[in-house]
Amino acid sequence: MASVEVESLPAFPFIGPDSNPFIPVGESDLNRLGGPVGKVRLPFGGWAWLMTRHEDVRQLLRHPGFSSDQYRPGFPVLNPIPPTREGASGLFIFMDGEQHSRFRRMLTAEFMIKNIRRIEPLIEETVVDALERMRAIGPPVDLMSEFALPVPSMTICHLLGVPYSDHDFFQHHSAVIMDRKSGPEEVDGALGALDGLLGELIAFKRTSPDEDLLSRLVAERVVPGELREDELKSMAMLLLVAGHETTANMIGLSALALLEHPECLDALRADPGLAPGMVEELLRYVTVVRTGLPRLAMEDAEIGGQKIRAGEGVVAMLSMANRDASVFQDPEAFDSTRREAHRHMAFGFGLHQCIGQPLARAELRVALLELARRFPGLKAETTLADVPKRHMAVTFGLGELPVTW
Repeated sequence: MASVEVESLPAFPFIGPDSNPFIPVGESDLNRLGGPVGKVRLPFGGWAWLMTRHEDVRQLLRHPGFSSDQYRPGFPVLNPIPPTREGASGLFIFMDGEQHSRFRRMLTAEFMIKNIRRIEPLIEETVVDALERMRAIGPPVDLMSEFALPVPSMTICHLLGVPYSDHDFFQHHSAVIMDRKSGPEEVDGALGALDGLLGELIAFKRTSPDEDLLSRLVAERVVPGELREDELKSMAMLLLVAGHETTANMIGLSALALLEHPECLDALRADPGLAPGMVEELLRYVTVVRTGLPRLAMEDAEIGGQKIRAGEGVVAMLSMANRDASVFQDPEAFDSTRREAHRHMAFGFGLHQCIGQPLARAELRVALLELARRFPGLKAETTLADVPKRHMAVTFGLGELPVTW
């Protein structure tokens, strides 16, 4: 496509209106897109097809002819990536086929629902401790820094076997990696810093193993030669960054959504059994991965009636698919008892869907239940328009959420 034509396309990723953090795409961008399938201009040059319908996104994400490998020529890059594959040897979310399956199989058992249930007391303890520290500080408090971020950070650190004393270090470098304003060199530097931390930790686990995921992977995969150490470092980095960033943003935005609907908090206090369904609706309504999931066509295909040629980029827009009126009745509304909420794709779809979703669901459910139970008078000290929003983050979230009680 000629550069003049590309410049005339809507710039992507879209940014929702400042007036409401729950609206993923502004009216002007929707109008410019002009339909459920359209072309958009990418942030690092070139263009891609954008898929927004629920069924089209499902079809794209399960189609074997589309690649997730961001280092393939022509891949629709949406976020800063390191200049080379070095240091990314175990980032299996950017791999295809057997290469992707090989790494994923090593982790599947760790994140099975039965194993997450086993650590639920730890999640509850982490949540309660964070809330009691918040109470001790006294109102007003920033719910993001004092609750939404520490809970998933402590949990993933415990699971991996990373000392929580290192959380400031990895949170700082994670923020650089997850910021779309970061340049490739900055991302590379942050990855290098985390690589160094994890390298030291893996060396320690070789001689002093514990009951954690890193220790098990060292003993069961690295020592027998099935997994290289650089691959394990990349895998651990992926779990560490993704394991706290996405869930922290979900907790913060979910708390704000429930504060905007206090009757839901009352219902949750009266009947904790409502929590699982409420979590599914929050995942649909919030959808923190608003940049979508990029893919590269490896063969000619047709999605949603649109012919896509080999070599063209496509982006699956999860947040818009989760507001498809053909699937979700009155999709712009938050309905805590929505029956069809489970059909959302907040965790993606197909072979690449998020491996940590049982953990994320458990953390979100416990966090919101205890927040409702222990702070019945909780209220936001800001409006939807004024709450700081992280529009340039890979996963959308709030800069802070001041609350009082």
